[in-house]
Amino acid sequence: MRGRRFVGIAVVFVLVVLIVGVRAQQGQMAPAPRSGGSVTPVFEGWYPNSDGTRSISFGYYNRNSEETLDVPVGANNLIEPGSANQGQPTHFEPKRNWGVFAVIVPADFSKEVVWTLKVRGQTFSIPGYLHPNWQIDALEGEAGSGNTPPLLKFSAAGPEGNGPFGVTAGPLTATVGAPLSVTVWSRDDGKAAGSVASVGREAVPVTLTWFLHQGPAAVVFGTPTARVPTTGGTASTTMTFSEAGNYVLRVRANDASGVAGGGHAQCCWTNGFVKVTVK
Repeated sequence: MRGRRFVGIAVVFVLVVLIVGVRAQQGQMAPAPRSGGSVTPVFEGWYPNSDGTRSISFGYYNRNSEETLDVPVGANNLIEPGSANQGQPTHFEPKRNWGVFAVIVPADFSKEVVWTLKVRGQTFSIPGYLHPNWQIDALEGEAGSGNTPPLLKFSAAGPEGNGPFGVTAGPLTATVGAPLSVTVWSRDDGKAAGSVASVGREAVPVTLTWFLHQGPAAVVFGTPTARVPTTGGTASTTMTFSEAGNYVLRVRANDASGVAGGGHAQCCWTNGFVKVTVK
């Protein structure tokens, strides 16, 4: 009897453990809430630049499926060491956003670049550093395909940039309520990332998508998404501001891989930033 009772208790215990485990997994796999969640900064890795410096790339995870959040630069949104404002976003789109900006450091940088966000009573700090294990292929070509990010510029004869740090233009001047037109030049190597999902996508054009990066109020883009040929082309959009202040707008150029800003290598997109002073 004791043996049977022991076996019975053991079976019940195992069943309880399994039920608790399944429920825990279901909780972890539950969809993100529409609103009410926080934002977590993310260190993506680093990559070398042609001038010998290093770019430390950051993204973020907005834990809401629909709600956007705004956290101005300051005590609740800062980069250390150095200036509190080092190009980080103050406007956060829903869900996971990869490689939205990068901080330039010397090649012999031995400290940490720390991004801190304080949202809804919670504080999140993430360090970025130049450890060899965190080097990414942002500019050198994605492993197995040689795919590199699109090139981006804001004038025909202007400087080109690629990768998470990208290229910056401005400051431009705008007036509240009056549309400002901005044109982007872009081209790509036409190679898709080395994955099954990318086979046959070499002819897909470069996709340009606009975002509010920094600013005190919402911005309306006339053409928030456009496409240009991989061989090179231009796309224009208007941006209309409802409040005065200093803004930074970000345009993301995705290449033929179709990767929408995601992936460890960050091989497949380029950021462009436009500074605008609105009066």
